[in-house]
Amino acid sequence: MSQVLHTPPPTSVTPSDDAAELAARYGLTVSGARPTLTQYVRELWARRHFITAFATAKLTAQYSQAKLGQVWQVATPLLNAAVYYFIFGVLMGTSRGVADYIPFLVTGVFVWTFTQSSIMAGTRAISGSLGLVRALHFPRAALPVSYCLQQLQQLLFSMGALVVILLCFGVPVSASWLLALPALTLQFVFNAGVAMVMARMGAKTPDIAQLMPFLLRTWMYVSGVMWSIDKVLSHQDLPHAVLVALQCNPAAVYIDLMRFSLIDSFHHDQLPPHVWALAVGWALVAGVGGFIYFWKAEETYGRG
Repeated sequence: MSQVLHTPPPTSVTPSDDAAELAARYGLTVSGARPTLTQYVRELWARRHFITAFATAKLTAQYSQAKLGQVWQVATPLLNAAVYYFIFGVLMGTSRGVADYIPFLVTGVFVWTFTQSSIMAGTRAISGSLGLVRALHFPRAALPVSYCLQQLQQLLFSMGALVVILLCFGVPVSASWLLALPALTLQFVFNAGVAMVMARMGAKTPDIAQLMPFLLRTWMYVSGVMWSIDKVLSHQDLPHAVLVALQCNPAAVYIDLMRFSLIDSFHHDQLPPHVWALAVGWALVAGVGGFIYFWKAEETYGRG
């Protein structure tokens, strides 16, 4: 019995066809391709409930192994403030000439901790969540945003202790306290933008997370957390440009806004010029710029 070999029928594929033409012909798309910016924003908004739930779960689990539990959310920044008061207020004398120094210091520590923790958490947002990134499809920006939201929730817990401290030191309740809401909103946008920048950098180079504590500590010391930039540097023989740069430092801007909102002895003449414009400008630059910078590498996260 003879075998008949049949020549396979010719296909429509020619040597000139490349991968792109074949993909277009058969309706194939790249797996994990980056969506357009508008579509990405819509996808992120659609996952807003996941972002909120993820942030709350991380906050609840943060101190689950400690015996005092969630008390550490308030105790940690208060202990930091106590240490800084002893070193800078007592030993170094930076409290001289600063009215309501303890409310001044505690406000600075709480607000700075919000920025510091958001950036540190953002740096590890992708590299520390690779299992989640590789297992599920979702806009990766949800991770650094949720970590910043977690830090905002922790700050709001701490604000209860801050209010008690303000009242104990004779700071009266006033309508200016309402200014804390827009100030915190602008700071959150700024923090989220920087966190997204660091998340992309940390995803590519995880060693950045080891360097960040040193950079953030340096940033803290020049942001007027423990001392008044206006009072200390006004007596120093420094170029005016240096003083302006320190006053326009975004961390110092948001700290000063909160002090101006909450402490009646902290007057507008202690603020850098156009402070609200600076706060809005930093929020827009960091928030919008950081979001676009993070989005441009969307398809690379979790790969390699």
